[in-house]
Amino acid sequence: MSTKRLRSPRFVLISTWPWGHPSFMTRAEKAKRIGEILDELYPQPPIPLRHENPFTLLIAVMLSAQTTDKKVNEVTKNLFAAASEPSAMAKLPEASILEMIRTVGLAPTKARNVRRTSELLVERHGGDVPKNLEQLEALPGVGHKTASVVMCQAFGEPAFPVDTHIHRLAARWGLSRGTNVKQTEADLKKVFPRDTWIRRHLQIIYFGRDHCPALGHDLSTCRICGWAASAKRIREEASKKHSRKRKGARLQATTQQR
Repeated sequence: MSTKRLRSPRFVLISTWPWGHPSFMTRAEKAKRIGEILDELYPQPPIPLRHENPFTLLIAVMLSAQTTDKKVNEVTKNLFAAASEPSAMAKLPEASILEMIRTVGLAPTKARNVRRTSELLVERHGGDVPKNLEQLEALPGVGHKTASVVMCQAFGEPAFPVDTHIHRLAARWGLSRGTNVKQTEADLKKVFPRDTWIRRHLQIIYFGRDHCPALGHDLSTCRICGWAASAKRIREEASKKHSRKRKGARLQATTQQR
C-alpha cells in the first residue's frame, strides 16, 4: 500500500475503520468524526481545576504550568481558604503564598506572580478579572494559553486553549502540522466549529489522559489514532516504542550483570 503524502495541505492520507483500507478525508471531515467520538466519550467535560470564581480559576491555571491538575487542586485548597479574591491575595506576604504552594513546580516564581497579579487586578481593574484577552495577557505569569482558558471557562467566550498535550494530539491525528502551539491553535480553530471550541479543548485533554498517552502508545489500536494517524506516523511511533523497550532491556541486563 502506498503511503505517499498528498501535496495539497487540505487532504491527508488516512485509513478507514478497520485500519488498513486507505481513503482520503479533508481535515474538516476528520475533525467532524473525531468530534463525534469525543462527544460520545465526554458529553459534558468538567473543568479539572477546582475554583470558586474567575479569579481563583485564573490563579489555578497560573499554578498549573509544569504541574499536574491533581497537585494544583491540593495546594489551592488552603490558598483559596486564605484568599479567594484579588484584594485578599494581594495582602498576603509572598512568603506565605510560597509556603502554601511550595510543592508545585516553579513555586517561587509563581508565588511572586500570584501576588503581583492580584495587586494589578486591584489597581487596574477594580478587583475584577478582566474579560479581555489582551488585558489578561498583560498580567504577570499569564500567557496566551492561560488567558484563553479563563476567557472560555470563566466567561464562556469562544477560545481554543492549546497546551503541549493538545499540540501533540493534533499532530498525531493529522489535524495540524504546526511547529508550535500558536500554529496548532489556528489550525484547530479552522477545522472545529466555533461553538464546539470550549468543550473540544477539554475533551482532547481528557482523551489524551485516558486513551492516548505520549509514550508507549499503540496507535493502531487507539479509537482515534487507529484511523486518524497516517500509516507513516503509526510506524514511526511503533519504532520509537520498540527502541525504548530495547534500551530498557539492555539497561536492565547491564544492571543485573553488576
